[in-house]
Amino acid sequence: MVHAALPDPPSPGEEENKEEERAFGNIFAELESVDLPLGTSLRSIYDDQPNAHKRFMEKLDARIRNHDREIEKMCNFHHQGFVDAITELLKVRADAEKLMGQVTDTNRRLQEAGREVTAQTEEVIRCRIQQRNMATTVEKLHLCIPVLEMYSKLKEQLESKRLNSLMWTPLGCFCCVSGRVSQYRFCQIMAENLPRLREEIKEISMSDLKDFLESIRKHSDKVGHTAMRQAQQHRTFNSAVAKQASMGHYTKPVYSLNGRTHSHTHYGRLLTADETGDEEEADEEILTAQDLVDFSPVYRCLHIYTVLGDRETFENYYRKQRKKQARLVLQPQANMHETVEGYRRYFNQIVGFFVVEDHILHATQGLVTRAFTDELWNMALSKIIAVLRTHSSYCDDPDLVLELKNLIVIFADTLQGYGFPVNRLFDLLFEVRDQYNETLLKKWALVFRWIFELDNYSPIPVETEEEYILVVSRFPFHDAEIEKQDFPKKLPMSQSVPQIYTQVKELIYASLKFSESLHRSSTEIDDMLRKSTNLLLTRTLSSCLQNLIKKPHIGLTELVQIIINTTHLEQACKYLEEFITNITNVSPETVHTTRLYGLSTFKDARHAAEGEIYTKLNQKIDEFIQLADYEWGMAESDGRASGYLMDLINFLRSTFQVFTHLPGKVAQTACMSACKHLSTSLMQMLLDTELKQISMGAIQQFNLDVIQCECKYNTCDV
Repeated sequence: MVHAALPDPPSPGEEENKEEERAFGNIFAELESVDLPLGTSLRSIYDDQPNAHKRFMEKLDARIRNHDREIEKMCNFHHQGFVDAITELLKVRADAEKLMGQVTDTNRRLQEAGREVTAQTEEVIRCRIQQRNMATTVEKLHLCIPVLEMYSKLKEQLESKRLNSLMWTPLGCFCCVSGRVSQYRFCQIMAENLPRLREEIKEISMSDLKDFLESIRKHSDKVGHTAMRQAQQHRTFNSAVAKQASMGHYTKPVYSLNGRTHSHTHYGRLLTADETGDEEEADEEILTAQDLVDFSPVYRCLHIYTVLGDRETFENYYRKQRKKQARLVLQPQANMHETVEGYRRYFNQIVGFFVVEDHILHATQGLVTRAFTDELWNMALSKIIAVLRTHSSYCDDPDLVLELKNLIVIFADTLQGYGFPVNRLFDLLFEVRDQYNETLLKKWALVFRWIFELDNYSPIPVETEEEYILVVSRFPFHDAEIEKQDFPKKLPMSQSVPQIYTQVKELIYASLKFSESLHRSSTEIDDMLRKSTNLLLTRTLSSCLQNLIKKPHIGLTELVQIIINTTHLEQACKYLEEFITNITNVSPETVHTTRLYGLSTFKDARHAAEGEIYTKLNQKIDEFIQLADYEWGMAESDGRASGYLMDLINFLRSTFQVFTHLPGKVAQTACMSACKHLSTSLMQMLLDTELKQISMGAIQQFNLDVIQCECKYNTCDV
């Protein structure tokens, strides 16, 4: 097998030379490139081996010589063409000098010919510039004069503080025009003064607004008084219209405090005079919010702040101040509950405040919003309810509470006419009604006590038929047997019965007064009256009767008469129910009708009186027993009953005769109770531990007394 001969490997020296050649070739390429920095390339030369600089210089000289040879070759190649170009250029030079002379001569002659034209042209240009300047001046004067006039008028109005005229000064237009002449010095001066003038205008208008706010706080009472008075007239007018409903639909404007005359239609909606189309009736109104209050400071200030682009600041300030005033208005006087005038002034100020706000709401665009007035009203309503709830609780005069109720109704109706919700006020009236009932009960408690104090607890004597008719007209008494009797005669009850019955009816009337104008149905009113009557019977009258029965000076005769009285009052309860029914026209058979609790009231009083009779009778027996003075060591008895026992029997006989007028089995029960108590007392006397011995004579005497008691009991006719 024949092998090809391999080339000899390069020697180390040859490899190094090739490597060096490639390195220097790269360096030269970098140096010849004008785009690359030379620092990196030169640094690579000196950073190499120690003799690299020397070898580089040798290679560089060789490279230069090589380039010189190439340049020389190229120059030799293009030398003949260069020589030909120089020859042609020398020929052109002579022609260029000749042409230069001709151009210079032509320019001289042209300059001499156009010198006169140039002079005339410059004159024309100067005239045209003057004409243009004059036109520009006139135009600028037309722009500046209105600005100067408005500025002068503005200064004059500010100096005289005539904000009524200033309100209509077109400040916005002034600012717009001044923008087109802002390059002039006078306009710059005015522009520098304009912020100060704006602030001055704001201060003057704001000062007037503050005076208005102070004034409106003082006039709120008068505005509210007028509004509530007209609302009361409106209520009276509606009542008259309701009576004449058969005459057809009739609407008449009644009151207006915000420039919009109101009239109620059958829809219950407020209409303005423009909507009703009745201008003559609208003209009949005299008092309006504009008549009572001058709103021009508000309009003026609103206009100025709007023109000056600061309307939001004004709105925030106005609303903030009115909120503060609302809190002051809602703060009551400490002694407001003492007189009705205190409540009236309080309501007048609140109504006046919200009437003004309602007018501002409709007379301005956005100064106050419905949301803002609703927020104020809700805040005020909570405060009003809390104040009325607190102050009404201090009042103990039912007449004052009734007047307060009437004021609340008029107050609610007035503000409802301006669109404010007042349902919570009518809910408050139910709390006031409870307070009113409490004051009535306290007042009637005094009346009942006075009646009981003045009563003689004897049957009513009737001398003539007129007196009889007078009594039965006050109290529903019917007794066929007594009616058949001749005059003079006596009625079984005492004088307090017709008086109490009359006073119960008076309370029903008083309670009815509070129920008026509350927009409640007949059923609700009937329920109110019955509940008030029940409270009077079950609490006040019952308590008075119980206290009367427990009084020490009330004897057995008085207790018997009290039982008779309560019996007749109990029987009269059905007439009270009929009385309420006749007032409200609500049938007692209605499912939700409340029944009177007088039956149980008088039954409890009668039972208490019966129990007190038994107690007092036993106490009287004890008093007689204490008079017993037995000689337990006597030799023999006297042969007759003891004196204390005979006095006791005579007392019981006369007492039981009085008991015959009592209804039911009260007399029998009293007799049984007295006999039982007497028997027990005698037994205790006999079995007394202090009694050491008893003689036969004492036993015989005691036996005679017991026999006497038995005889009298058997002959008792009760």
